[in-house]
Amino acid sequence: MKKKIVSLLLVGSMMLGMLTGCGGSSKAKGNELELFLNKAENNAIMQTLVDEFNETQEEAKIKVVAPAEAETVLKTRMAKNDMPDLLAIGGNSMYTELQSAGLLEDLSDKEYLNTIQEAYMQMVYDINKEKEEKAYGVPYATNASGILYNVDKFEELGLEIPVTWDEFLKTMDQIKEAGEEPLLLTYKDAWTVLPSWNSMAPDLQPEGFTDDRKVGKTTFADTHQEIAEKYLTVLDYAQDDFMGMTYDDGNKAFANGRGVMMINGNWAINQFHNANQDFNVDMFAFPASNDEAKNYVTSGVDVLLAVSSTSKNKEVAEAFIEFMLKPENAQRYIDDQFAFSPIEGVEQQNVSVSSILEDLANEKVANFPDHYYPSGFDLASLLSEFSLNYVNGVDNKENVHTFLEQCDEKYDVANVD
Repeated sequence: MKKKIVSLLLVGSMMLGMLTGCGGSSKAKGNELELFLNKAENNAIMQTLVDEFNETQEEAKIKVVAPAEAETVLKTRMAKNDMPDLLAIGGNSMYTELQSAGLLEDLSDKEYLNTIQEAYMQMVYDINKEKEEKAYGVPYATNASGILYNVDKFEELGLEIPVTWDEFLKTMDQIKEAGEEPLLLTYKDAWTVLPSWNSMAPDLQPEGFTDDRKVGKTTFADTHQEIAEKYLTVLDYAQDDFMGMTYDDGNKAFANGRGVMMINGNWAINQFHNANQDFNVDMFAFPASNDEAKNYVTSGVDVLLAVSSTSKNKEVAEAFIEFMLKPENAQRYIDDQFAFSPIEGVEQQNVSVSSILEDLANEKVANFPDHYYPSGFDLASLLSEFSLNYVNGVDNKENVHTFLEQCDEKYDVANVD
């Protein structure tokens, strides 16, 4: 009997130890912060930097979370009051939604903000609710959208970089005559329909359009006819299967010699080089206007670092942002991503984006127009339908009219505070 009691006590002690161990594991998990990424392209470099930061920490560690359909996942987590501690997201309507809901920590008093270029801080203020001049996010990396081109093919065909719309059309005609595909588009992935729009709209839409549209002073139908028409003209020069080609497949094909130009951003360049490390690519501003002075490089805050207002480890989260803003770390990030930096003294020098560096240096840039659209305004779906109608032979005039009417209808539905 005594032996049985002793045995039971031993088993109880072991189970208690196991439970204590589980409790210890839970405590460790409680000291684990989540860094939420919305870009598949930067997962590897962010993980590298996180690993290095974690080596300096004893009490808490950061875990990278990078789900597919990131914004949808984040909205679901918002609804469940399950916010990540840290976020690395774009400076767009998703940020505005988080900021306006009070879910982001105000970082305005942090000294590291003094290292951020004023133009990019202003882009953050502009998308805050009521344009509040407070930093609920820190610009970390900026991007550029325009025309990516095969440098070797440009040289072989004797082409020069076009700086007006007419020159752009002439260049594409020359490419066609040489038996090449002028543009390789990847519209099977719906988001890739946006770069053409985001590159043309800042050049052609009326000044102050996004503010005026928000308060109902203007419409897409009244102002975006030329943009929509030129959008369809671009499709005349795309490959036959542009609606069926994925972003990944297109990037690999382009890097290996198919097509002469793509309409996208610097974020695609590291994928080109993964597919073909010898690929010679560069980039120029989309020349949507015949007035060269109006053809801007579309550039915005590609990665913005923010801290959740509900995080229980804000001190560590803010220490991570400070670590990321160190010039040597910021430089490694932009070198890996072929991106640009809003941090003073951190400069992109890679030849793969050399043709737009002068425009960026001269601040001949415009922010992505869709960063100012309401969160629920799904322009990508509308542009996909617009493009599919083109493929199916719908009359261009009718297609443009229907598309712009739908833009206004869907915008009004989404334009609620």
